[in-house]
Amino acid sequence: MSINLFRKKSIELIMKDRKAGFSDAEIEAEGLKRVLTVKDLTLMGIAAVIGAGIFSTIGNAAFQGGPGVSILFVITAITCGFSALCYAEFASRIPVAGSAYTYAYASFGELIAWIIGWDLLMEYAIGNIAVAISWSEYFTNLLEGFNIHIPAYLTMDYLTASKAHAEMLTAGTDLSVISEKAKFAAQAWATAPGSGNFKFIADIPALGIVFLITYLVYIGIRETKRATNAMVILKVAVVIGVIILGFFYVKPANWDPFMPNGFEGMMKGVSGVFFAYIGFDAISTTAEECKNPQRDLPKGMIYSLIICTVLYILVALVLTGMVSYKELQVEDPLAFVFKNVGLENISYIISISAVIATASVLLIFQMGQPRIWMSMSRDGLLPAKFSSIHPKYKTPWFATLVTGAVVAIPALFMNLTEVTDLTSIGTLFAFVLVCAGVLLLPKEGAEESKHKRFRIPYINSKFIVPLLFIGIFIVFKEQILALFDYNGDWHVYKDKLPYFLFILAAIIMSVLSFMKNLSLIPVLGMLSCLYLMTELGYTNWLRFLIWLGLGLIIYFSYSYHKSNLNK
Repeated sequence: MSINLFRKKSIELIMKDRKAGFSDAEIEAEGLKRVLTVKDLTLMGIAAVIGAGIFSTIGNAAFQGGPGVSILFVITAITCGFSALCYAEFASRIPVAGSAYTYAYASFGELIAWIIGWDLLMEYAIGNIAVAISWSEYFTNLLEGFNIHIPAYLTMDYLTASKAHAEMLTAGTDLSVISEKAKFAAQAWATAPGSGNFKFIADIPALGIVFLITYLVYIGIRETKRATNAMVILKVAVVIGVIILGFFYVKPANWDPFMPNGFEGMMKGVSGVFFAYIGFDAISTTAEECKNPQRDLPKGMIYSLIICTVLYILVALVLTGMVSYKELQVEDPLAFVFKNVGLENISYIISISAVIATASVLLIFQMGQPRIWMSMSRDGLLPAKFSSIHPKYKTPWFATLVTGAVVAIPALFMNLTEVTDLTSIGTLFAFVLVCAGVLLLPKEGAEESKHKRFRIPYINSKFIVPLLFIGIFIVFKEQILALFDYNGDWHVYKDKLPYFLFILAAIIMSVLSFMKNLSLIPVLGMLSCLYLMTELGYTNWLRFLIWLGLGLIIYFSYSYHKSNLNK
């Protein structure tokens, strides 16, 4: 039997398989509920983006890049903007659940669709675990502010407590070298029930929030929508209030120098800044629950991205204006700067908002992942159980429960906040394939072209992309040539390897743009996302490739043979 790894599903077949042509009454009876509007989708996008990034990782990014981190938010927003336009093109042409996985099936074929689906599982699962753990930290700190104390061993993972205990033993009586966070973790070890190296240490708040969010997603999209809208309105109001109040305490002298560590220092914050943006694409998984997906999904993605970008830039300027960027390497930068100017009560309000904001991010991610599993199951690449719809709640109930377990159990016992880089690289990879996929979409037929829907404006890249490549090479000539200098130290040089992939891709796309008159926006989206991937380092690339390798083993041993295209 011949193996065709790039067999595609036509757009017509995808639409037919998803029952997209059914009436609303038929969909209500047999499928998902169509209840989402432009407002709901925009608020869901904001819910996914305004979360841990604005309340946590923005501090470290500002510490690395100074006030210039606001420029990094603009760069990242433009990159995400290119991707959002490509997502919008796909969402308006293929308005079904599955997000980048479904889009890749139509443009690249089954193998790449599986790879992107597998990649999205990693992105959502690890992202959710990190967000659940982050929520637990915010929630615990908030309770401490109200003099409510949860035992330390019930608020963290086993590994962190064990390492802190070993660190305390090594330090002996000199506790000045131990951070306050490590002391707290060591206390968790010392007070936890158990004996020897067997201790009961688990992050119970993280488990609790995952259970609550999973329940909300399980019982219906309408309930999820209501909870999301309420949380978004509250947290955006708090963020706007923080911006307005904070500007009264800004000292313009803190903005000088604007980029204290240069462009390279600013780009060190790319992981934290991009981690803030991931998730706006999650709303594309709700296509089958939108009242008018071809019109509303593009608007929801673009509106939410614009609103969030403006808020992030203003928050970055307020933070770096209220205190020196050198003081912002803290876990709760917004609360920290207001404490610093004597507004203790405002910091409590920010802490409450952080708890709500992080919960809303988790809600959107937990809603998106089951729908990707559902789409893969419908195509036969996962067991049929994953695509079963609850007869009462009209949600992918089994996939939702599995998602809850996949996130809750690791969040209970593991510390995965250090792998946010892996989430970012997975998201960027999805964006690269979506942008490239737009270039491979079949041309619209005469009948299809009459339909009113969102379309990416065509700008010929024939001369623009080659000239951009030449211009960038001239400006950064020394840095590019320095990549080829090998000093014999592999451990230092290996982080340069991803840049070679980017340079090769840029050369190929410059040639193809000149020869094929490609559309400019998808090309720029693909190259800008690929460049941000190079900034994440060799180690994250290696972990990412190992994950994809595991996915390929599953595909060739199970999914390929069970695919509906074999029937």
